[in-house]
Amino acid sequence: MTLLRRPVAWIALALLVAAIGVALFALPGKASSKLIVIITPSLDNPFFGQEALGAEMRAKALGYRTLKFSHGDDAFKQNELIETAIAQGAAAIILDNAGADASVAAVLKARSAGIPTFLIDREITSRGAAAAQIVSNNYQGATLGAESFADALGGTGAYAELVGKESDTNAGIRSKGYHSVLDRYPGLKMVSRQSANWDQAQAFTVTQSILQAHPEVKGIIAGNDTMALGAIAALDSAGRSDVTVVGFDGSNDARDAILAGKMRATVLQPAFRQAQYAVELADSFLKTGSTGQPEKQLMECFLITRDNARKLNNFALSGR
Repeated sequence: MTLLRRPVAWIALALLVAAIGVALFALPGKASSKLIVIITPSLDNPFFGQEALGAEMRAKALGYRTLKFSHGDDAFKQNELIETAIAQGAAAIILDNAGADASVAAVLKARSAGIPTFLIDREITSRGAAAAQIVSNNYQGATLGAESFADALGGTGAYAELVGKESDTNAGIRSKGYHSVLDRYPGLKMVSRQSANWDQAQAFTVTQSILQAHPEVKGIIAGNDTMALGAIAALDSAGRSDVTVVGFDGSNDARDAILAGKMRATVLQPAFRQAQYAVELADSFLKTGSTGQPEKQLMECFLITRDNARKLNNFALSGR
């Protein structure tokens, strides 16, 4: 009889431990703490800078103190910053992470310390680790950009694609969104697809190489505005004003390039509002133990062209 009961007892104990772990995460975070730590890839990059600013402004309006850090897309530094947030007794963390796979352990570390993490912009490959994952609908946005690109090219001609960091889920999703549209046009031929790692300088160099190898290129579609602007600089340097460029993000620099006739379109992902919403969910979670929303949430993207570019400022579109 004792031998039969022992496995049952162990199973019961294991279930109890698991239930306690879930309950700890479901309870309000460090209620006595009024600190929200904001961690983004960069504070200098306009997109990430607006994320950090949006989160900071909303947190302070709700009565929280804030600390802002950047991990520079370095997973090891991100882990150190998560440890800093834990040591500082943060109530919650707002995080634009350093990699879909590489960030899971850091988010789980914060969770184990009783600190909920609210992801923005980039998702991770694990469900249940973060309290929320709020990302732009990158696929939907990419289809908008691709449709504008194909229309500008008249559905025919050679084009190149600049892809973001291969470790970033968004890079792959945007590329798939682009091709869900572009691959339907038999007259469009992709002659080059290269990563420029979201970087303007790399995009400049890569585009120079593409133009030398494929002077017939009539269009460049980029995974973000930073790479699109690098491509535009390379096109200017080569005296090529006949190439259509489309980007993604909705930056002020892209807006200005559109108005100057150097860029066909960009796709706005609302970075500022996204970060504010993450703080609002964090506030709800800390007060009630729940966000009241599904873990993963998608925010709609918008096409920006010459028709509405003047309404775009700091990753937000007015009067739509």
